[in-house]
Amino acid sequence: FTGSAFGSAAIWQYESLKSRVQTYFEEARADWLDKIRPQKRGDFRKQVNIWWNSLTEGQRTVTGIIAANVFVFCLWRLPGMRRIMFTYFTSDPSSRALCSPMLLSTFSHFSLFHMAANMYVLWSFSSSIVSLLGSEQFIAVYLSAGVISTFVSYVAKMATRRFEPSLGA
Repeated sequence: FTGSAFGSAAIWQYESLKSRVQTYFEEARADWLDKIRPQKRGDFRKQVNIWWNSLTEGQRTVTGIIAANVFVFCLWRLPGMRRIMFTYFTSDPSSRALCSPMLLSTFSHFSLFHMAANMYVLWSFSSSIVSLLGSEQFIAVYLSAGVISTFVSYVAKMATRRFEPSLGA
């Protein structure tokens, strides 16, 4: 999984750089169109754009991860989703589904405090680590760390013969 994550991140990084270069040259040719285009309307949309543009690249990257974690947290609160959540969003070495929960449990938190603390820490170092690695490599590190930590949890559970489900990375 880790090799695939970093290989995909390298391809994504290349394509992103290629797209940025192409966009730069296209924008240089189309600058004159900006003067005749109508401005977008809507105060809320404008405020969201101002907020989004004020974020660093790291904060923008982590915003997607935080949104995924909040979405999964909300799914835990729906009674009809409990069976699916326990099957795919908790890691348990005695479960029939072993591989997908290794990744999906990375986004799973049952406690609001646990999720808030993890997301705060992630937000706090996101700018520096993304500026060091790039957003693509950071996401590969995040996903790989989640899968590896779940694997280590599987090994520890097998060694101690404690087969209760767990969630989180």
